[in-house]
Amino acid sequence: MSPFSTCFKALGDATRFKIIELLLGHDLCVGALARRLKVSEAAISQHLRVLREAGLVRGEKRGYWTHYTVKTDVLEKIADDLKQMAAREKASEGVCFRTSPQTNKQTTKGVIHMCKDCCEHPEKLKGKPEDCSPEQIRECHGDTREHPCETEKK
Repeated sequence: MSPFSTCFKALGDATRFKIIELLLGHDLCVGALARRLKVSEAAISQHLRVLREAGLVRGEKRGYWTHYTVKTDVLEKIADDLKQMAAREKASEGVCFRTSPQTNKQTTKGVIHMCKDCCEHPEKLKGKPEDCSPEQIRECHGDTREHPCETEKK
């Protein structure tokens, strides 16, 4: 699992998310978190273990207790990654895996251009596009003459 996924999995639990919110305000120990969230100390310890393993919090021994703090740099990295994901441009033509001369040409952004005869009903595709039967091609595209799947079979 990627570190990005691990962080989201850790933050996906409501209690762990509340722990992060509390720790963003103050460094707290297990007992203080348990009292504020009305959850057992054992449960808080388990949640903190998950958050530590995801790299979201760290503990610092202060006398008898360990106080936890959020690694804000990790949260900022996650926020930056999300912003980059949201800013990605969608391929205006879509994606097609058909093996035609117009396919598999990558643009500078890594998007595969869709061939001009792309399936209109990809959910009906059984197997690879080049393995389409004439009936499947007719159903998806209408006429089968000069279709990339048909010409490749000949």
